[in-house]
Parts: sequence; C-alpha cells; structure tokens
Amino acid sequence: MGADAPAVAGAIAEFLEHLEKERDVSPHTLLAYRRDLAGFEAFLRAHLGVAEVAWERVDRLTMRSWLAHLAKRGLSRRSSARALSAVRSFYRFLHRADRVEVNPARAVGAPKFDRHLPGHLDRVQVETLLDAAATRAQDGRFTRVRDWAILELFYSAGLRLSELRGVNRGDLDLLGGMVKVRGKGRKERIVPIGGPAQRALREYERVREARIGQVGPTAERTAWFLSQRGRRISAKALHDAVVARLAEVDEGAGLSAHSLRHTFATHLLDQGADLRAVQELLGHASISTTQIYTHTSVERLKQVHRAAHPRA
Repeated sequence: MGADAPAVAGAIAEFLEHLEKERDVSPHTLLAYRRDLAGFEAFLRAHLGVAEVAWERVDRLTMRSWLAHLAKRGLSRRSSARALSAVRSFYRFLHRADRVEVNPARAVGAPKFDRHLPGHLDRVQVETLLDAAATRAQDGRFTRVRDWAILELFYSAGLRLSELRGVNRGDLDLLGGMVKVRGKGRKERIVPIGGPAQRALREYERVREARIGQVGPTAERTAWFLSQRGRRISAKALHDAVVARLAEVDEGAGLSAHSLRHTFATHLLDQGADLRAVQELLGHASISTTQIYTHTSVERLKQVHRAAHPRA
C-alpha cells in the first residue's frame, strides 16, 4: 500500500485483509475502502469522545451524523454514497463474524445524486478521429502507431482505461479477433475486436517488436502497450494520448478518455444491440449501470423525431 494510504488496525485491518485475500478486490478498490473506513473511524472517535470505537455501539443516529459531517466537508454525494457502501460492507463482515447484532448502515439511505448522461462522439466524429490517427501513423513512428492502435481498441472493445492499460501480449488473439480483459474485481471477460482495430494492432505489433529490440533486456515484454522506454504505458500517458486526439475532434467539449467507452455503448444500442449483451461486453455487474446508455439513445431518437416529424 502506498504512502498516502491511511494506517488502520483491528477490525478494519481484518476486513481489508478479507477483501484482498478472499474476495480478490482490485488494489484501487482496496485503497478506497481503506480511506473511507479510516475516515469513518476517525469521525467516530471524535464524535463519541473515545480512544477506541466499540463497533456494536454505533447506531442509526450516529450514522446520520457521520453523513452530515461528510456533507459539511464538501464531499460530493457520489463520494458520500461510496463511503456509505464501504461502511455497509464492513458491518456485513462484522455481522457474519457475530461481532455485531445489527448493521446500523442499512437503516440509513444513501445520498441521491444525479446521473448525468455520459459524453460521447457521433459516428462522423469517430470516423474523423480514427482516420486522423491512421494518417498520423503512416510515418511509422512508434508513439503515433501505438496511439492509433489504442484509439481503435478503445472504441472497438469499449474498455475502461485501466483495462486497456492492463492488456498483456497473451490476452490478444488477433487471428480470432478477441481480447481477454481483466475488469473490476479482477473479473475476466472476452470481448470481440473489429477488423479496423485488428489492422491497427497488427501494425502496432510490428513497431512494438522493433521498440523492444531497441530497448533490449529491460523491455517489459508481457505488457502490450508500451512507453518509448519499453515499459508498460502509465495511466497518465495513456489518458493524455487519448484526450489530445479527442480535443482535435471536438475541442472544448470536455470529452475524456472514458468518452470512447461511452461512445461504444451508445452506438451499439443505437443500432439495436441487446441490453444484456452490451452489459456483458462492458463488464457491468448490474444491468442498471448499462441502462444509462439507453437514456442517451432515447434522447437521440427524440431529437430525430422533433426534427423530422410534422407534428413533433
């Protein structure tokens, strides 16, 4: 755990160890749980005036005071809901171990927050983006060919940024047009890759091998997308490369690297793809998470209706 991870002990430390070793949660999720629970314990100590928290003594009113405390600190509703989810999971762990009789977090409603429609590109913008990337890559420069392959795979498979960064050489089947992805909770799924993405990835494979040869033994051969130094590309470099290309298509639109994943889902649903199939492709645990993209598609249909129907 990094230096910015708060120290925890006792029941919280046991819970985190349970998540790491038995539930196999991702390091990112583990760090978020650690921070939220450490903050919860610090609040309880101050609020109750105790040096050590008796978890079974925490009640619903104390939970409400904690949520009010988070709001006063300026924490967003989404972040507060995430922290409450962590506390609920922690108390479920304590309840299963017969260390508390009730879960006080269950009696407290999660803060409501607006679900904003995700930013995405239309089909013309996608074609412009990918054609421009392919044109830039024609000079054969490593970073340009790599960035072209990144954009094509991003849009073709609808991956998360972390998933794309984590792709290894052995995860790609360019002959069969498939990629194995490790998603949230380290769950694996297989996602198809389209023809244009396969072509970009094959071209990148050629310059990747050349780069590995230039770097020598220090090159990270397992990782698929590499830096110029031959190491797995960093999350920041990956994000910056994608955002730079998106800005060329629609500067000032506030598009992020995640916009290509949103675009992937929106375009599939616009063309009549089954919602359950899109859920599986995206690696969503809940169908409700996928349904936000149906709202995007419905809004587009409303726009068409208003523009074309005589009595709209």
